[in-house]
Amino acid sequence: MNAVVVAVSLMLILSLSRMHVVIAIILGAMAGGLVGGLSLDDTIAAFNNGLGAGATVALSYATLGAFAVAIGKSGLAHTLADRALAMVGHEQASAGSHTRLKYTMLAALLLIAISSQNILPIHIAFIPLVVPPLLYVMARLRLDRRLVACVLTFGLITPYMLLPVGFGGIYLNQILLAQTADNGLATEGLSVMRAMALPALGMLIGLLVAVFLSYRGSRDYDEKAIVGKDAGHAVYSPRTLIVAIFAVGLAFAVQLWLGSMVLGALAGFLVFTLSGVVRWHEADDLFTEGMKMLAMIGFIMIAASGFAEVMRETGHIPSLVESSVDMIGASKGLAALLMLLVGLLITLGIGSSFSTIPIIAALYVPLALQLGFTPLAVLALVGTAGALGDAGSPASDSTLGPTAGLNADGQHNHIWDTVVPTFLHYNLPLLGFGWVAAMVL
Repeated sequence: MNAVVVAVSLMLILSLSRMHVVIAIILGAMAGGLVGGLSLDDTIAAFNNGLGAGATVALSYATLGAFAVAIGKSGLAHTLADRALAMVGHEQASAGSHTRLKYTMLAALLLIAISSQNILPIHIAFIPLVVPPLLYVMARLRLDRRLVACVLTFGLITPYMLLPVGFGGIYLNQILLAQTADNGLATEGLSVMRAMALPALGMLIGLLVAVFLSYRGSRDYDEKAIVGKDAGHAVYSPRTLIVAIFAVGLAFAVQLWLGSMVLGALAGFLVFTLSGVVRWHEADDLFTEGMKMLAMIGFIMIAASGFAEVMRETGHIPSLVESSVDMIGASKGLAALLMLLVGLLITLGIGSSFSTIPIIAALYVPLALQLGFTPLAVLALVGTAGALGDAGSPASDSTLGPTAGLNADGQHNHIWDTVVPTFLHYNLPLLGFGWVAAMVL
């Protein structure tokens, strides 16, 4: 049996059974290592060696959590709630007014998420800062957070799949075009946007289904449990709000300047402390509270890095690709489907579409050309196979990021409220539209 299939399947089954994701990842990695021929000691060593790769992201989430709590302390969360709810007249507001405000908020979050991939390339760093202050508003509007997770994940993935700027420039130009060219594809003159247009359309359809069908109804949340609810009773002033806005701006600026979410969040937290919005004697407890809030996300990222390293050590990722090649025969339709499914499985396991392309391109490109796929179809096939699984993976930052913001009050389950909704609404249409693109281009 292939170690990757065993490891990913076990991880997903345990996660869906509501076992903690970190435990599911560790058990999946151990099982995969043993099935892959590694001894228990070698499996543990590989897992430990991979842990360091996730440490930076974990520390980033911890500091961002502290920063998010400080934002709540400033009263910004309550201010946003007051202003938003004033637009619809509190309890006397009409259903139509509530609906307009819901869609306005969703549109704003979507635009911010898209901008985080290109215009202001900060990726997921904005989520723990922007989303927690809005949870109070979402609760009052009875907005289903599963819908918000789908909106954020769409904004984090689709831009890099389609637009060759920002992170899309890295994925499409530096990885997809470069790797396919290195493996024999004539990429000169090919439009990568044209190749990925149909898969991106599949993502858009998934978003529309989530917005207008799956999660259009209301969902109740406990307002008293929301992180930042204490800020609703806090005394805030124009000064504290100005400090909060300045701190957020400084955090983004420092991250862009130094390329570090950790230092950006620390800079913002220091602004709150030095300005007196967060009292000096409260700073230690508040920082600890914020770190606890997002600690789970950090541990998942660390465990996922160990999982990925075990999978690499088994050597079964290339063999999984090769075995799919052996099953194909001369059928283009079956070839396209199997290539996409293998890409889905690999990305679900390692949690990174950017890391999947180099793994699959070496065998997919020669095979696809041999079967008669056009160069544009090869681009679409490899690009979609890499992106599949980014949405819907328990270990992907495109799902962990939304959970980090939406679960700030403990009312949003990572697996059932982020992973499963994004898997169903994005991976399934992406699989279908990617297959169509490979067959018609």
